[in-house]
Amino acid sequence: MKPANNNGIKRVIRATGFSMQGLKLAWKHEAAFRQELVLAAIMLPIALLVDVSTVERVLLIMGLFMVLIVELLNSAIEAVVDRISDEFHPLSGQAKDIASAAVFMSLAFCGLTWALILLPLLF
Repeated sequence: MKPANNNGIKRVIRATGFSMQGLKLAWKHEAAFRQELVLAAIMLPIALLVDVSTVERVLLIMGLFMVLIVELLNSAIEAVVDRISDEFHPLSGQAKDIASAAVFMSLAFCGLTWALILLPLLF
């Protein structure tokens, strides 16, 4: 139920708190999120230090964030599906598989972006 006085800066503060709680839960319960966050923490300084244009730098960083965002959404979908029922249902499997495919696509986008921008610098 929504609090009665939930507008303005109070709403922003509450929303930020919920977001931080979600990040903590993802870190605690989702191995894939931990792995991708550690990888992003390693790759972010590289994106900041490599000699590329500002647009290329933004694309490198955007790819990292996109993987994390899609992984969070995938984890949320999996949690909701698991909450509904433990028994197998084709639609539950479909929802999880499609969310997993979205993570795969974000990883492919990130990898392709990094390769297209950084490989020419190496060769």
